[in-house]
Amino acid sequence: MNFKFFPHTEEETQEMLKKIGVKSINDLFANIPEALRFKGEYDLPEAKSELEIRKFFNELGNKNKMMTCFAGAGAYDHYTPSVIPSIIGRSEFLTSYTPYQAEISQGTLHYIFEFQSMIAELTNMDVANASMYDGSTATAEAMLLANAASSKKNTVLYSETIDPKIVDVLKTYAHFQNVNLVSIKSNEGVTCSKDLQEKMAEGGVAGVIVQQPNYYGITEDFTGFADICHKDKALFIVNSVAADLALLKTPGEWGADIAVGDVQSLGLPLAFGGPYAGYMCTTQKLMRKMPGRIVGQTKDTRGQRVFALTLQAREQHIRRQKATSNICSNQSLMALFVTIYMSLMGKEGVKEAAKISFDGAHYLCDKMKATGKAQLVYKQPFFNEFLVKIDNRDAFYDKAIEKGMLPGVKVGKDQLLIAVTEKRTKDEIEALVALL
Repeated sequence: MNFKFFPHTEEETQEMLKKIGVKSINDLFANIPEALRFKGEYDLPEAKSELEIRKFFNELGNKNKMMTCFAGAGAYDHYTPSVIPSIIGRSEFLTSYTPYQAEISQGTLHYIFEFQSMIAELTNMDVANASMYDGSTATAEAMLLANAASSKKNTVLYSETIDPKIVDVLKTYAHFQNVNLVSIKSNEGVTCSKDLQEKMAEGGVAGVIVQQPNYYGITEDFTGFADICHKDKALFIVNSVAADLALLKTPGEWGADIAVGDVQSLGLPLAFGGPYAGYMCTTQKLMRKMPGRIVGQTKDTRGQRVFALTLQAREQHIRRQKATSNICSNQSLMALFVTIYMSLMGKEGVKEAAKISFDGAHYLCDKMKATGKAQLVYKQPFFNEFLVKIDNRDAFYDKAIEKGMLPGVKVGKDQLLIAVTEKRTKDEIEALVALL
């Protein structure tokens, strides 16, 4: 059998087969039943020219129906300054080598350092790493960190008000890492403090995970939560939408030991689901247990400001079984994107975008309630996202789709989770309300 894309010569292939004790490549797959083997020809198209390829993908892309987006649930339609795509393509940022060799990776190391600095300030935490795969896996890595930090405890509690997608990822990680994952009950859309205290009293808790704003868009009051956790030496973990922290009380102010979340809200386009990036911040006490890259600032022999990877053991790269994590991913290009966004917007710009989103959501909510055909499910303070019960929800949803609007995310049988960002205009909001 000849594989033209394999880089090995026939002699090398035979040598490897001999080493493992089989006669041919087909023998490697001998345990796969004949009935399951594909024996036909692959239906691959003929090679195309660049012009034909561009035409093909343009036609494919034109099939997408671009809508006015009122959906959120973890991914939000925020404004992206047009200059960002130009800046991220600059050569000083596109060093092709991974940043282990600092001499030729100063561009990459520099923006990673700035990303860490900005995220640490945004969350009011001591230290941030240089990024994670996304918000849900960052939360799962925080769960594992809490578990690893406690040698005798393996239970991690999570609030029922956390996004179900994040919970699914937590369960996947927990299943293979011997973590006992237990939910904390909710009451009127917020985490039940009494249930948290009762589960903490049972003992064996290594960490507690909450979300702010939570899945329903509600801003929860976590007063006393950190004290409850720290009393029994458990870590307090807060997941937050990054952009919302421009106005909300920060994880550091809540007394969190670990802050995690997604940075998609900081200008990253929706892009049909990604790529995005997660962030993770900790207290100084936990920074050596944190997975992922950490970049530090120093001076070279000439006294110039330079950057290098720091606070990482060799196990991260050569001994997988002893690494803090084998699954986290840097998402460096997305970290660069977010760093440029925050630099361009500045503190006041990020705050203003968050304030416009907040105001728009409350305006839309009031308008929808005024029709008498939508009711707020939970009478709790919310940020830029809210859950409503709508008469004939599915008919309303389909009607909105026909009009080119994605009205929200369906929850349960008759509820809709609706988000508003700074991109939504008053006319768009009025048009959605009119459909009721």
